[in-house]
Amino acid sequence: MIDTSSEIDPCARCEEALQPYLDRELTKAEMAEAERHLDSCTYCRRRYRFEETLRRYVRQAATEEMPPDLKQKLAALRTPL
Repeated sequence: MIDTSSEIDPCARCEEALQPYLDRELTKAEMAEAERHLDSCTYCRRRYRFEETLRRYVRQAATEEMPPDLKQKLAALRTPL
């Protein structure tokens, strides 16, 4: 839930709500507040786009099989416990 107290910076509120916003866990009112801020704040809009792109890459990476030669290279980098 977004803290709507007046002493919190709007960008801080947006930062707090970014992950729940991307996960669609906010109420309609909270979503609308976040969208209004994203529409008016270049910094937060760039942060949102970064997070959205990062999530897309993570989803894609989770479904692609790692090439065998890369697996071998990564295994060679492991340090024994």
